[in-house]
Amino acid sequence: MELLPEETERFVRAMVPDRDDTLREMETHGEEIGFPTVGPAVGGFLRLVARMVDAERIFEFGSGFGYSAYWFAAALPEDGEVVLTEHDPAELADAREYLARGGYADRAIFEEGDAFETVERYDGPFDVVLVDCHKDGYPDAFDAVREKVAEGGVVVADNAMESGAQDFHSILELLEGRDPGDVDDQTRGVADYLRAVRDDPAFETVGVPLGQGLSLSYRTSSV
Repeated sequence: MELLPEETERFVRAMVPDRDDTLREMETHGEEIGFPTVGPAVGGFLRLVARMVDAERIFEFGSGFGYSAYWFAAALPEDGEVVLTEHDPAELADAREYLARGGYADRAIFEEGDAFETVERYDGPFDVVLVDCHKDGYPDAFDAVREKVAEGGVVVADNAMESGAQDFHSILELLEGRDPGDVDDQTRGVADYLRAVRDDPAFETVGVPLGQGLSLSYRTSSV
């Protein structure tokens, strides 16, 4: 599925902010090993969002080798922090190396293991949360972090429209209140997450057709 028409996609690519050598190397590394990073258009969007909310603390559900965290780190003050979570120790080691190379290691906390267990050890508040873990875990990620999002903070979910693991048309039908029949756990997880953030009275949510689709949820109140 093509999220954007060809010319619109060209426009998005043309507007991607400059990347340093480390980010470009990370993009090449992701392509070589077949790791689906968020890509530079989404990376630039994430960094801008962090800047706009004056982020000081960021939490990621799923970090891989640190590509999105690298974008986030550039928006943080020197005493800010981004918490990376990753099961694979090799990928986390790569993340540590890349962020150190960019001069951001002192703004990063590297947590090996389950992101849901990790977030329980943090009190918050977080100014930005990125949900990019296994898709059937998206609703649990929101439940785990909802009360830890600062008022005026945001929750961003990647793969809101596609990832290869879910059916977008079923997600759309579920969001529109129809029953598409048999739905796999990945698809239902994303749809349940999107309905939860859309309908939560403490958040204002929009969909953003960048990358593989994002949802952006802004915390408007402490309800």
